Amino acid sequence: MLKLKNTLTGEIEEFKPINPDEVRMYNCGPTVYNYPHIGNLRSYIFADTLRRALELNGFMVKQVINLTDVGQLSEETAEDKIEVVAEKEGKKVSDIAEYFSDVFKKNLEDLNIDTSKIEFPTASKHIDEQINFIKKLEEKGFTYTTSEGVYFDTSKFPEYGKLGNINIEGLEEGARIEGGERKNKTDFALWRFSGKKERQQEWESPWGKGFPGWHIECSAMSMKYLGEHFDIHTGGIDHIPTHHNNEIAQSEALTGEPFVNYWLHNAFLNIKGEKISKSLGNIITLDDLKAKGFLPAHFRYWLLQARYSTAVDFSEESLLASKNALNRLITLLSSIKEISEARADDEYLAIFKGLINDDLDTPKTLALLWELVHDDSIIDATKKATIYEFDKVLGLGVQKLEEEQFLLNKNIPEDVLVLSKERDIARENKDWEKSDELREKIESLGFEVRDIEEGSKITKKN
Repeated sequence: MLKLKNTLTGEIEEFKPINPDEVRMYNCGPTVYNYPHIGNLRSYIFADTLRRALELNGFMVKQVINLTDVGQLSEETAEDKIEVVAEKEGKKVSDIAEYFSDVFKKNLEDLNIDTSKIEFPTASKHIDEQINFIKKLEEKGFTYTTSEGVYFDTSKFPEYGKLGNINIEGLEEGARIEGGERKNKTDFALWRFSGKKERQQEWESPWGKGFPGWHIECSAMSMKYLGEHFDIHTGGIDHIPTHHNNEIAQSEALTGEPFVNYWLHNAFLNIKGEKISKSLGNIITLDDLKAKGFLPAHFRYWLLQARYSTAVDFSEESLLASKNALNRLITLLSSIKEISEARADDEYLAIFKGLINDDLDTPKTLALLWELVHDDSIIDATKKATIYEFDKVLGLGVQKLEEEQFLLNKNIPEDVLVLSKERDIARENKDWEKSDELREKIESLGFEVRDIEEGSKITKKN
């Protein structure tokens, strides 16, 4: 059985879907005003691993990732982030949003996440749903209006802060974003009035011209695509205190029923112990890693070495170790001849499923994979078939990586490749004499050997 750590209860619980035929899952998406950094992307590798784990357990999954193109304000300036970028660049907000939405989806695809299985609703295209949501909250007496906008009155929702067991009294007063006319320090804007500054994105509403608050969009869109009560909601741990508690408050105030059964949150990806942020100047994107010779699969492998709920500290040295490990695996797999009748090992598959079902224990699944690699009692063809099955959940795309390596090696004779692999093994065993002998044999056949971190590279002599 699949067990997951539910932030709502603080307990690891057996997963039981509302509808046994389909699991409905919402993942908080990006604000599409800038390039996603590797910390952002951790959330979606986690969500994809979760989806794959659900599918391993026989569930169909309906998955939604929202795209925020309006309403999220900067904590420093209280200005709409995407409006600021559009003004600075002299472009339309819609062009900015479309460009960075495409960049985000391309990053997901590079990380072997199948975007064709995911719904990507955009906030600005669901304004009517958000206005109707606010109107119903108003009818139920959960709102009040100030000169700045329409606010949700958290004092009317006694369970506010139940996600993560937030200490309301200990919360600091809100930043400039929320202004001074709120009745309670935890109240939040559902609809903001445009004010004097000209905006590209604003809409007429029953309360005046303006735009939606950041929190309302997730409730309105998740309910549209997944229903008023669904199974799983994920996001980063920074969403727990405010954004996700606000979602719960407005949603359950509207329906009078539970909103989401299982809330799951991934921990931060840090650099030198600090959270990634523009102000610290430590932003790293997936393209930055690719420019340094890393594949997206190397980054995914690196992340899988820690549980999603554990904070990780990024360094190029640790990523290089992951690159070498994955490349060794691909070299091994490419050396094994596929046998059509070879089946995956049932015992290893059962152990793997047990580890994944223990709140996605990916570090132990990778350890199991290497245990399998070194298990002399399992024939190579069975090892390969078993690793392919593991990868349906790990999502490294090992078969594609194998194919790419095959294309690189296709002009190198089989006997040379065999000698090269023997030499790699000799080097691993520090048998330098044998390594030198094999190098001489390879060179006598008209090929050069260059030792690299992940093994060796063979090229034909000019």
